[in-house]
Amino acid sequence: MNQAPIVIALLAAAAALLGSVGGVGGATLLVPVLVLLGNSPTDAAPIGLLTVAAGSLAAASRQLREGTVHHRLGLTVELAAASGAVVGALASTSLPESLLARILAGAALIGAVAAFTRKGVRNLPNPVLDAEPPGEWPGTLGGQYRLGDQIVPYHARHLERGLPASLGAGLIAGLSGVGGGFLKTPAMSELMKVPVKVAAATTTFTIGITASAGLLVYALQGRVQPVDGTGAILGAIAGGAVGARVQSRLPATTVRRVTGAMLLAVAVVVVVRS
Repeated sequence: MNQAPIVIALLAAAAALLGSVGGVGGATLLVPVLVLLGNSPTDAAPIGLLTVAAGSLAAASRQLREGTVHHRLGLTVELAAASGAVVGALASTSLPESLLARILAGAALIGAVAAFTRKGVRNLPNPVLDAEPPGEWPGTLGGQYRLGDQIVPYHARHLERGLPASLGAGLIAGLSGVGGGFLKTPAMSELMKVPVKVAAATTTFTIGITASAGLLVYALQGRVQPVDGTGAILGAIAGGAVGARVQSRLPATTVRRVTGAMLLAVAVVVVVRS
């Protein structure tokens, strides 16, 4: 890498913070930025997936306590995403770097569109459930989460649409190292009609599995650098923990718009440079 480990750690912290808040995965921001700083997409991809895995681990405990993670739904879509990540990682070394850069730009652009177009609250609170704790309903793809002082029920639909989108997210994650959260969150929110806070938290919780599948292939290919990777992991753990706290306190729509603007700028610059 062209940057010192401390710089990578700071970039990873900022990316993991924003990624945890918006549920897009920190690598969607970090990998294009590393490419803009003169690193090859091939070198940047493992750093991106390490950031995703560490940020997911750091954010998980708080999101689990708040009852916004749906395990059954997350693992269902993750089976498709992890399969795509392995295929993408295996194919990544066979593609020219100019094409990988364009894939990064496309990933950032899709993330920007998703951030701008995703809606806020779709499901309405049910006063009957106000005394109930938030969490998933065992054995189903439904559950309830806390919105202010109220409890909002929900149920995932259109699984046949969400699974192909998750497979595509995993494929892009393996190719470019961006994690795939930028596709998985809107897939759950818009295609499967899951509340955006639940979709973002569930995505943040599960993209670590997607990243680990791709990282295993990268490690076998000898592409994981211990020193740079350590910096990315430490930064992402700090950023992911802060991001989970921010996500529970700030309106998701505001943060998504800021993240979308950043992704759009990154996509434009990467296209111009490539």
